[in-house]
Amino acid sequence: MRAWNAAISHIEDHLTEQVSGAELASIALTSEYHFRRMFATLAGMPLSEYIRNRRLTAATAEILAGATVLDTAIRYGYGSADAFSRAFKTFHGVTPSKAREPGAMLHSQS
Repeated sequence: MRAWNAAISHIEDHLTEQVSGAELASIALTSEYHFRRMFATLAGMPLSEYIRNRRLTAATAEILAGATVLDTAIRYGYGSADAFSRAFKTFHGVTPSKAREPGAMLHSQS
């Protein structure tokens, strides 16, 4: 289990970078196929969705702290502010500008 925790820590430490399933599987001392399959079973979602949700959760903190949408989009690997805003709205149900308003209900991926 320690190796799996190390893989999760690797995701957290590299949210602004590309993280491959093969890299995580190597850290978890298993094959990529087995890692992806077990991850989906344990987390209740595919690895790619988990990483996307974690990135959006971290990006939300930056948006709320006053970072620009464009800077945040680039930092988290989105090609444009529009692409980031669409992903943000899909995840949270509100746009980044609405998220800054008091009382906005936002989601997070632990």
